[in-house]
Amino acid sequence: MFMLRGMGKYIFGDSTKQDIIQLDQGQLYIVRPNSVKGYSECIFKDAAATIRRTSTLYHYQLVIQRAYEEGEEELVDDAEDVDDAKDEKTFLLDESLHLRSMVRDGQAVIAWRDLSGDPGDLYEFVCDPSVQPSSVHTFELVAIQCQFERRYRRSHETATEQELHQFSFSDGPIPSASPTAVSPAAQVKKAPETPAKKGKKELAALAPTVAPKAIPAPEIQEILTREVAELHLFDISTGTFVLQEQRVTATVSEVGQWQYWLDIEGENKVWLGQPVIADINPVFNFEYLSFIFNHYTDDSAYSWLLRFKDMETEENFQEGLMRALWEQLNEQKWIKAKDQEREYVLEAFQDITMEDAPEEGEEEDEFEDVEEQPGNQSEEYDTDEEEDDTHVKGEQGDGKENSQLAVGYKHDRSFVVRGSKIGVFKHTANNELEFQTNISKVQAPKGKIFEPKKVMLHGEDTGLIMQDENNPHSLFRMDLEYGKVVDEWKVHEDIPIDIFAPESKFAQMTNEQTFLGLSHNALYRVDPRLSGNKLVDSELKQYVSKNDFSAAATTENGYIAVASSKGDIRMFDRLGINAKTHIPALGEAIIGLDVSADGRWILATCRTYILLVDALQHEGKNEGKLGFEKAFPKDAKPRPRRLGLSPSHVAQMQAETKKPLSFTVAKFNTGLDAAETAIITSTGPFMVTWNMKKVLAGRKDPYTLKRYSEDVKADNFRFGSDKNVIVALPNEVNMVGRQTFKKPTRESISTPVRQLRSRHSIVNSPY
Repeated sequence: MFMLRGMGKYIFGDSTKQDIIQLDQGQLYIVRPNSVKGYSECIFKDAAATIRRTSTLYHYQLVIQRAYEEGEEELVDDAEDVDDAKDEKTFLLDESLHLRSMVRDGQAVIAWRDLSGDPGDLYEFVCDPSVQPSSVHTFELVAIQCQFERRYRRSHETATEQELHQFSFSDGPIPSASPTAVSPAAQVKKAPETPAKKGKKELAALAPTVAPKAIPAPEIQEILTREVAELHLFDISTGTFVLQEQRVTATVSEVGQWQYWLDIEGENKVWLGQPVIADINPVFNFEYLSFIFNHYTDDSAYSWLLRFKDMETEENFQEGLMRALWEQLNEQKWIKAKDQEREYVLEAFQDITMEDAPEEGEEEDEFEDVEEQPGNQSEEYDTDEEEDDTHVKGEQGDGKENSQLAVGYKHDRSFVVRGSKIGVFKHTANNELEFQTNISKVQAPKGKIFEPKKVMLHGEDTGLIMQDENNPHSLFRMDLEYGKVVDEWKVHEDIPIDIFAPESKFAQMTNEQTFLGLSHNALYRVDPRLSGNKLVDSELKQYVSKNDFSAAATTENGYIAVASSKGDIRMFDRLGINAKTHIPALGEAIIGLDVSADGRWILATCRTYILLVDALQHEGKNEGKLGFEKAFPKDAKPRPRRLGLSPSHVAQMQAETKKPLSFTVAKFNTGLDAAETAIITSTGPFMVTWNMKKVLAGRKDPYTLKRYSEDVKADNFRFGSDKNVIVALPNEVNMVGRQTFKKPTRESISTPVRQLRSRHSIVNSPY
């Protein structure tokens, strides 16, 4: 067991970090084999187990903390009879606990004595099936090292195998924790559940996942890295990684111009051969010395795990793999990148905990709770429909689909583009959507009908700025009171307008007339009040090289973030000058940007991941300043956080949809004087929301999802709320309660939201 003794320094990590290791999903029971109180009691139905430092040297705690589903915490806050309910239990890690573990019925269990109970009483943390036995083994190892330090008052790194073995307990089999009783606290805190409907279909049994036949490697030109590791394959039927071979050789090679290959070979067979591209979705976890990635065939996706023998081996493999991926995406040699840029890329693809994570007990949601009311359910809705979804359907016979969504800030309206039509929807007080009208024809002043490529609300939400894909040098303004295009603005004869963004974060709530425009290599201001061309020459910043700008966003103070298809981000405090800060590219093209109102957080969307960047400077002469205001020092670039889906979840999604990841533009929730607490995006039929508190605290899988039977076309939060999301499907527009999102499990990934069944009273409109 103690062959991993030397791994402790990597697990314990930075001594300033309070939490050392965590098992993030499980249930806590108290088991009383000899008590008249009842055999067992479920304390927390959903919890996380953490080993945590204390303020006393060589003293550690085992902490079991209750986990909340999205929206459930608010229900608890509203309850009046939960005065003595606790969200966590703490235990001093001492040898008197006799902490031990075992695997029972495919689930890992950690047990320890209840020192305040009767003889034989135990606490048991029953891990979720998704928790790997190896993770539990590592958790127990850390607990043993902590107990050693408490007894001997010295570092576990000085311990011998014999000394550590004193804290490995085997008190006989761990009794089963039968969930026959649930504590009163758990009953009070439990979120309301919809009674199960008769005839509900159970999930079909799946066959164990079998590795596909490997593709032969092309001719190798150069080997970038070659390391030995254990090989595991994610089994969708059990939700676990299954060992395939204990010793394989993983090789990353250059096989052509900007083409690279990953090959995994065992003693008697080649397990895997695939190109190194963004879709492999690489995740390095140095806590468990592992590398997880995806592998695609024509009709399936697989999630593989390599476990390395030590930190140095994993670092060598990471350097080679990331070099290959970066060169493939950038078509530039890794060696030419600056040291800081290489460190930035490597850091983005591993688990990190960002600074300024909210303290324990801090409120997760900053907005006032909006009471969810069922509203009046029209007869067209299926009674099985989830209560917090409001649907409005459009006709499907026009051959068009919903494509874009613009959410109003000023007047609680949303506008959905469908071909050359625009649907207008009102947000009601009951968090529902109410169809108001259909603008049946988007027509330029000269009479040409066109389908808007991009749209932006403007001038206190009274105008909608639009672009015709076939007219890249002009924009059009629709007067929303009349439902008619009233202006055509020629921006410039030679400089196109590929992207446009508001003057500031909340400019659409004001009568501000100007806004930002971008071409592939120019950034400028557009002023519709000018005669002739609308580009303001004095505020034009044009680059000689082709920067391939792809997205822009602004803060409340008008600071500007600009991204490119190369994957880099520039930060400006105003137009017409050089960027204050340049954030290097990870490789993938950035397709969308959002910025928090205060400028602290930048959210960049790539096809296979979301990048969250902290723009605040934490040290040096500009400490406390944003990268928009003062340049970061050359040796202190902003710290990135790569928000990606777990490779195992991606494998399950792809097994359902047969499509790779492709995120829509991610958005923060936003509102006047409101903090950003959540992120929303979608990929295929899945809407995904990240909880900012969990992201910043470094929690595993800090996202929940909601699956539809059709692809999501666009989504965004209702203005002023982080609890309600507006979503456009091909033929529907919905208002969705965020509390209806589920943790990613086999069931939530494979089960779409029920669709509308009866259509006889759907709004009779061409929309």
